[in-house]
Amino acid sequence: MDTTGSLSLRRYGASLGSHSHGHFQVLLGLAGALDLEVDGRGMRVAIGGGCVIAPGAHHDFEASGGSLCLVLDSSDMGWAHCTAPALQTALPPPTLTLARYLASALQQGRPLAQVHGPALLLEAWLPSSRIPAPAEDASARRRAIDWPALRQWAALHWHQPLSVADMAQQVHLSPSQFAARCRAEQGQGAMAWLRSQRLGHAQLLRAGGMAVAEVARRTGYRSPSALTAALRRG
Repeated sequence: MDTTGSLSLRRYGASLGSHSHGHFQVLLGLAGALDLEVDGRGMRVAIGGGCVIAPGAHHDFEASGGSLCLVLDSSDMGWAHCTAPALQTALPPPTLTLARYLASALQQGRPLAQVHGPALLLEAWLPSSRIPAPAEDASARRRAIDWPALRQWAALHWHQPLSVADMAQQVHLSPSQFAARCRAEQGQGAMAWLRSQRLGHAQLLRAGGMAVAEVARRTGYRSPSALTAALRRG
Protein backbone atom coordinates (compact mmCIF):
# COMPACT_ATOMS: atom_id res chain seq x y z
CA MET A 1 0.00 0.00 0.00
CA ASP A 2 1.17 3.54 -0.71
CA THR A 3 2.12 5.10 2.64
CA THR A 4 -0.38 7.95 2.25
CA GLY A 5 -3.20 5.49 1.65
CA SER A 6 -6.08 4.50 -0.57
CA LEU A 7 -9.55 6.06 -0.58
CA SER A 8 -12.81 4.23 -1.24
CA LEU A 9 -16.56 4.54 -0.74
CA ARG A 10 -18.06 1.68 1.26
CA ARG A 11 -21.58 0.69 2.22
CA TYR A 12 -22.04 -1.15 5.52
CA GLY A 13 -24.87 -3.35 6.74
CA ALA A 14 -24.83 -6.48 8.87
CA SER A 15 -21.77 -7.30 10.94
CA LEU A 16 -19.04 -9.37 9.24
CA GLY A 17 -17.28 -10.21 12.50
CA SER A 18 -14.37 -8.75 14.44
CA HIS A 19 -11.10 -8.20 12.58
CA SER A 20 -8.02 -5.98 12.54
CA HIS A 21 -5.63 -4.39 10.02
CA GLY A 22 -1.94 -3.60 9.92
CA HIS A 23 -2.70 0.00 8.92
CA PHE A 24 -4.84 2.94 10.03
CA GLN A 25 -8.45 2.90 8.88
CA VAL A 26 -10.20 6.26 8.75
CA LEU A 27 -14.00 6.39 8.42
CA LEU A 28 -16.04 9.50 7.60
CA GLY A 29 -19.82 9.23 7.73
CA LEU A 30 -21.72 10.37 4.62
CA ALA A 31 -25.11 8.67 5.06
CA GLY A 32 -26.82 6.56 7.71
CA ALA A 33 -25.16 5.56 10.98
CA LEU A 34 -22.42 3.01 11.55
CA ASP A 35 -22.03 1.40 15.00
CA LEU A 36 -18.56 0.19 15.89
CA GLU A 37 -16.82 -1.66 18.66
CA VAL A 38 -13.07 -0.96 18.73
CA ASP A 39 -11.05 -2.94 21.28
CA GLY A 40 -14.17 -3.24 23.41
CA ARG A 41 -15.13 0.44 23.22
CA GLY A 42 -18.37 1.37 21.44
CA MET A 43 -18.83 4.38 19.19
CA ARG A 44 -21.02 5.56 16.33
CA VAL A 45 -20.11 7.23 13.04
CA ALA A 46 -23.14 9.20 11.88
CA ILE A 47 -23.41 11.75 9.08
CA GLY A 48 -20.66 14.29 9.61
CA GLY A 49 -18.83 12.08 12.12
CA GLY A 50 -15.67 10.08 11.87
CA CYS A 51 -13.14 7.92 13.61
CA VAL A 52 -9.60 6.63 13.17
CA ILE A 53 -8.89 2.97 13.94
CA ALA A 54 -5.28 2.28 14.85
CA PRO A 55 -3.27 -0.62 13.35
CA GLY A 56 -3.89 -3.86 15.22
CA ALA A 57 -7.10 -2.65 16.92
CA HIS A 58 -9.81 -5.33 16.80
CA HIS A 59 -13.08 -3.87 15.55
CA ASP A 60 -16.51 -4.81 14.31
CA PHE A 61 -19.02 -2.81 12.25
CA GLU A 62 -22.80 -2.91 12.00
CA ALA A 63 -25.31 -0.57 10.34
CA SER A 64 -28.84 -1.87 10.81
CA GLY A 65 -30.26 0.84 8.55
CA GLY A 66 -27.30 0.91 6.16
CA SER A 67 -24.39 3.34 6.14
CA LEU A 68 -22.19 4.99 3.51
CA CYS A 69 -18.68 6.05 4.52
CA LEU A 70 -15.60 7.49 2.88
CA VAL A 71 -12.83 5.14 3.99
CA LEU A 72 -9.10 5.74 3.97
CA ASP A 73 -6.70 2.84 4.53
CA SER A 74 -3.33 4.41 5.30
CA SER A 75 0.11 3.65 6.75
CA ASP A 76 0.89 7.36 7.25
CA MET A 77 2.08 7.64 10.86
CA GLY A 78 0.56 11.12 11.06
CA TRP A 79 -2.78 9.43 11.79
CA ALA A 80 -1.35 8.20 15.12
CA HIS A 81 -2.12 11.70 16.43
CA CYS A 82 -5.81 11.30 15.55
CA THR A 83 -6.73 8.13 17.46
CA ALA A 84 -7.45 9.67 20.89
CA PRO A 85 -11.10 9.21 22.02
CA ALA A 86 -11.56 12.99 22.17
CA LEU A 87 -11.00 13.16 18.41
CA GLN A 88 -13.65 10.53 17.56
CA THR A 89 -16.31 13.22 17.24
CA ALA A 90 -18.11 15.33 14.68
CA LEU A 91 -15.70 16.39 11.97
CA PRO A 92 -14.52 20.00 11.67
CA PRO A 93 -16.50 21.70 8.85
CA PRO A 94 -13.52 21.83 6.43
CA THR A 95 -12.96 18.08 6.87
CA LEU A 96 -16.59 17.23 6.19
CA THR A 97 -16.65 19.48 3.11
CA LEU A 98 -13.46 17.82 1.85
CA ALA A 99 -14.84 14.32 2.52
CA ARG A 100 -17.97 15.06 0.50
CA TYR A 101 -15.90 16.45 -2.37
CA LEU A 102 -13.58 13.43 -2.39
CA ALA A 103 -16.57 11.06 -2.36
CA SER A 104 -17.98 12.84 -5.40
CA ALA A 105 -14.58 12.83 -7.12
CA LEU A 106 -14.17 9.09 -6.55
CA GLN A 107 -17.58 8.42 -8.06
CA GLN A 108 -16.59 10.47 -11.11
CA GLY A 109 -13.22 8.75 -11.45
CA ARG A 110 -11.08 11.85 -10.92
CA PRO A 111 -7.53 10.52 -10.32
CA LEU A 112 -6.28 13.49 -8.29
CA ALA A 113 -8.68 12.55 -5.51
CA GLN A 114 -6.58 9.45 -4.85
CA VAL A 115 -3.26 11.25 -5.38
CA HIS A 116 -3.83 14.15 -3.00
CA GLY A 117 -6.97 13.21 -1.01
CA PRO A 118 -5.29 11.13 1.74
CA ALA A 119 -2.77 13.86 2.64
CA LEU A 120 -5.43 16.58 2.51
CA LEU A 121 -7.70 14.61 4.83
CA LEU A 122 -4.95 14.27 7.42
CA GLU A 123 -4.15 17.96 7.17
CA ALA A 124 -7.83 18.93 7.55
CA TRP A 125 -8.61 16.45 10.32
CA LEU A 126 -5.90 17.56 12.68
CA PRO A 127 -4.15 20.87 11.84
CA SER A 128 -0.38 20.65 12.12
CA SER A 129 -0.35 23.20 14.94
CA ARG A 130 -2.10 20.62 17.14
CA ILE A 131 0.14 17.67 16.26
CA PRO A 132 2.83 17.19 18.91
CA ALA A 133 6.29 17.16 17.42
CA PRO A 134 8.18 13.85 17.58
CA ALA A 135 11.18 13.66 19.87
CA GLU A 136 14.25 14.80 17.93
CA ASP A 137 17.27 17.01 18.19
CA ALA A 138 16.70 20.75 18.68
CA SER A 139 18.04 21.84 15.28
CA ALA A 140 15.70 19.55 13.33
CA ARG A 141 12.72 20.53 15.50
CA ARG A 142 12.90 24.15 14.34
CA ARG A 143 11.27 23.35 10.99
CA ALA A 144 8.13 21.30 10.36
CA ILE A 145 8.00 19.30 7.13
CA ASP A 146 4.99 20.03 4.93
CA TRP A 147 4.63 16.49 3.59
CA PRO A 148 1.67 17.22 1.26
CA ALA A 149 3.64 20.06 -0.37
CA LEU A 150 6.71 17.83 -0.70
CA ARG A 151 4.62 15.11 -2.35
CA GLN A 152 3.27 17.64 -4.82
CA TRP A 153 6.77 18.95 -5.56
CA ALA A 154 8.07 15.42 -6.17
CA ALA A 155 5.17 14.63 -8.53
CA LEU A 156 6.21 17.60 -10.68
CA HIS A 157 9.83 16.40 -10.88
CA TRP A 158 9.57 12.68 -11.66
CA HIS A 159 11.52 13.37 -14.87
CA GLN A 160 14.58 14.28 -12.79
CA PRO A 161 16.85 11.94 -10.77
CA LEU A 162 15.77 13.11 -7.30
CA SER A 163 17.99 12.56 -4.26
CA VAL A 164 17.70 12.88 -0.48
CA ALA A 165 19.60 16.16 -0.76
CA ASP A 166 17.06 17.50 -3.28
CA MET A 167 14.16 16.74 -0.93
CA ALA A 168 16.02 18.09 2.09
CA GLN A 169 16.68 21.34 0.26
CA GLN A 170 12.96 21.77 -0.39
CA VAL A 171 12.18 21.65 3.34
CA HIS A 172 15.29 23.59 4.44
CA LEU A 173 16.93 20.72 6.32
CA SER A 174 20.25 18.97 5.95
CA PRO A 175 20.11 15.56 4.19
CA SER A 176 20.82 13.74 7.48
CA GLN A 177 18.09 15.67 9.35
CA PHE A 178 15.59 15.04 6.56
CA ALA A 179 16.42 11.33 6.44
CA ALA A 180 15.90 11.02 10.20
CA ARG A 181 12.64 12.98 10.10
CA CYS A 182 11.33 10.91 7.19
CA ARG A 183 11.92 7.65 9.05
CA ALA A 184 10.38 9.05 12.25
CA GLU A 185 7.33 10.71 10.65
CA GLN A 186 6.66 8.52 7.59
CA GLY A 187 7.93 5.18 8.88
CA GLN A 188 10.42 4.55 6.06
CA GLY A 189 13.70 5.78 4.64
CA ALA A 190 13.76 8.88 2.46
CA MET A 191 14.40 7.11 -0.86
CA ALA A 192 11.91 4.35 -0.03
CA TRP A 193 9.34 7.07 0.69
CA LEU A 194 10.11 8.74 -2.64
CA ARG A 195 9.83 5.44 -4.53
CA SER A 196 6.49 4.72 -2.86
CA GLN A 197 5.14 8.11 -3.94
CA ARG A 198 6.23 7.57 -7.54
CA LEU A 199 4.87 4.03 -7.68
CA GLY A 200 1.57 5.15 -6.15
CA HIS A 201 1.22 7.84 -8.81
CA ALA A 202 1.98 5.31 -11.55
CA GLN A 203 -0.58 2.85 -10.14
CA LEU A 204 -3.29 5.51 -10.20
CA LEU A 205 -2.52 6.49 -13.78
CA ARG A 206 -2.59 2.84 -14.88
CA ALA A 207 -5.86 2.28 -13.00
CA GLY A 208 -7.29 5.16 -15.03
CA GLY A 209 -6.47 3.32 -18.26
CA MET A 210 -3.34 5.24 -19.33
CA ALA A 211 -0.90 3.29 -21.50
CA VAL A 212 2.20 1.86 -19.80
CA ALA A 213 4.59 3.85 -21.99
CA GLU A 214 2.87 7.15 -21.21
CA VAL A 215 2.73 6.37 -17.48
CA ALA A 216 6.45 5.55 -17.53
CA ARG A 217 7.18 8.86 -19.25
CA ARG A 218 5.09 10.88 -16.78
CA THR A 219 6.44 9.22 -13.65
CA GLY A 220 10.12 9.06 -14.63
CA TYR A 221 10.66 5.32 -15.04
CA ARG A 222 13.50 4.67 -17.47
CA SER A 223 11.37 2.37 -19.66
CA PRO A 224 7.90 0.79 -19.83
CA SER A 225 9.47 -2.54 -18.81
CA ALA A 226 11.00 -0.93 -15.70
CA LEU A 227 7.58 0.42 -14.76
CA THR A 228 5.94 -2.95 -15.39
CA ALA A 229 8.50 -4.65 -13.13
CA ALA A 230 7.91 -2.05 -10.39
CA LEU A 231 4.13 -2.49 -10.63
CA ARG A 232 4.55 -6.25 -10.42
CA ARG A 233 6.63 -5.95 -7.27
CA GLY A 234 3.92 -3.63 -5.92
